[in-house]
Amino acid sequence: MQTHEIPRNYKGEGRILYIFSTKGLIYTAVGTGFGLIFYFIFKTLGFSMIGIISTLICGAIGYAVGTLKVPENSSLEISKKAGGESIDDVIKRWIKFKKNGNRVYIYKIEEDTKDE
Repeated sequence: MQTHEIPRNYKGEGRILYIFSTKGLIYTAVGTGFGLIFYFIFKTLGFSMIGIISTLICGAIGYAVGTLKVPENSSLEISKKAGGESIDDVIKRWIKFKKNGNRVYIYKIEEDTKDE
């Protein structure tokens, strides 16, 4: 008698608490940490509620950057070029583009064509 392995769906196993992927959790923690800076500043000024709201907003922005993708839409120019890619990858590419002085290097390999 032979044994056969049954294929499993591994898609959701990298998630923590069902909504957080590892990358999304890291970006959320960084965003929340950045928001805590504003919380302590507003708390010393006596506006602790505004500090809590700013912390939540920074955490939500971190979650969105780490989890969401750029939607594919043919009417907008940016979504034609970056549609379906993660937002953090687009941001990283933009930072590299600005760091290189707004230059893009393209390497073109010429092929020999034979006319018959």
